[in-house]
Amino acid sequence: MAKLKIGGTWAGVIDVVLDEWTVPMLRIEVAKRSNCGPESINLICAGKVLRDGDGTEKLAQLGVKNNARILASRGSVEEGKSLEEGLLAEEERSRRLSRVKAAATALAKRHADGSLPVEDFNIEVEDQSGQIVQLGSETDQRAVMMGLMLHANGKQLIRSENYKDALEVLTMGEEAFSLCNPKVIELIDNVPILQIDMVWCYFMLRDIRWLAVAGARLEKAREGIERAHGKDYSRVRLLQAGCHPELAIHLRLELLEGVVAYHNGEFDRSRKALTSAHAKYFQLQVPDEALSLVMSMGFKERDAKRALRMSNQDVGNAVDFLVEEKAKRAQKREEDIRRRTEIMEQKRYGMTPSKKAVDLNKLNELVSVGFEKELAAEALRRNENDFEKALDNLTNPEANSAIQVDIESRKRKRKQQASETAIEQLVRMGFERSRVVAALQAGATIEQAMHQLLSQSDSNPTVGADNSANSCAPILPDASGSSNDVGGPSTASEAEERDAEMEDALAGELAKGDALTDYDIEVTNEGEAINEYLALLESAGNSMEASRQ
Repeated sequence: MAKLKIGGTWAGVIDVVLDEWTVPMLRIEVAKRSNCGPESINLICAGKVLRDGDGTEKLAQLGVKNNARILASRGSVEEGKSLEEGLLAEEERSRRLSRVKAAATALAKRHADGSLPVEDFNIEVEDQSGQIVQLGSETDQRAVMMGLMLHANGKQLIRSENYKDALEVLTMGEEAFSLCNPKVIELIDNVPILQIDMVWCYFMLRDIRWLAVAGARLEKAREGIERAHGKDYSRVRLLQAGCHPELAIHLRLELLEGVVAYHNGEFDRSRKALTSAHAKYFQLQVPDEALSLVMSMGFKERDAKRALRMSNQDVGNAVDFLVEEKAKRAQKREEDIRRRTEIMEQKRYGMTPSKKAVDLNKLNELVSVGFEKELAAEALRRNENDFEKALDNLTNPEANSAIQVDIESRKRKRKQQASETAIEQLVRMGFERSRVVAALQAGATIEQAMHQLLSQSDSNPTVGADNSANSCAPILPDASGSSNDVGGPSTASEAEERDAEMEDALAGELAKGDALTDYDIEVTNEGEAINEYLALLESAGNSMEASRQ
């Protein structure tokens, strides 16, 4: 017998058997002593709300121990339901955030180390001109990919005004970037922009507790931005051919610096930052005439606004920008199609022993010197894409012959498996096994065999009569064939284990963006905040003036 010390609606000690009592039993006992209904009693132990669950879990299973203190509070049925719903929502939120992190980790690992893609796309790091870049080691590449995916998801949550979850995801992104060699990422602006986005979440949540942290983050962000863009924006101007894509990011940075300075009592510094942000805000306002002129050339409103903001409202430059962006998108689509084709080809060749894809560049090099493609792919697969070892195998008559024998053996095995599958399908449809085997051995496809067998059945009604009730439309085998036609372990188990829904969502968020997505900010909220804090500064100045008089 254990003792529980109850406080709250009723104070005292209750004797219980921890291995027998459940939460509903304890709730009823406390309610009885509190002279109220059990549905209005909430129980909390060690900071954890004790919930009924399915009513079978014992107190001992929930971690309640002898002499534990239980807080009993009284609330309405609606309050109890609200508490329960809130806890369930928090659990769901926690699960979703865990899924986001796990999916980003899995995607980054697969797409940074050369593994055979489960999907029909590759995630690759590009610079602002759209060129694929390799950033440092495999570990660095993985860290950057993960950081970029989490940052993209965080920005999507910001656009949805879900700042609490956005902050959690951005924190994960910051952790991912921290795993990368600082020298590798010091000349890119992704990390400082992430810092600015985190402080923006603090501001939109209006949580003053983050004030000190916000100041430190903004200092790091300014250092990183100036290092990446140049103090006078010279580097970004050069990369973007004279465009002004960075204005909105600098506006948000200066606004936040002004807010932090205001709350720290540094009014002069706050006024300077906010005044500069205010000037940039007006610079980013798109004139109706310019917008109408660009849209009259066939461009959508959102694209036209974006182009004008990034071109400092110059119509000619905005049109040039839009034409260039359209060409880049077309080129990107062609690259995506080419890469999907390559991935499908890699899947036919299978995986190396360490689960990597066959290197197509090395494969093409071997083919260019006269080796048959399927044979060369198998040599690379066996040798972990080691070109020299693969070449040694291909030029060694014995090794070459052994590879060919293995390829032919696997082809025969796959053909036999396909034949057995087809036989079973047709037999399940009610056809006699011996006739099915004869038809398929004669070289007929499953469709041809089925038509042949049906015609035989029409001429001989007794054939398959016993199974007529089981006849159904044919289930034809997948025309695309196996994803592992040449050899190597199958990726099916990986495909089953992956969180496809979350991974596809993360990859989709990246696919929708481009090199300038980070700079593409609608600054309506920023404009309102600037006016709000400039008014606060004006009020503070008037108060100080009045006190001096």
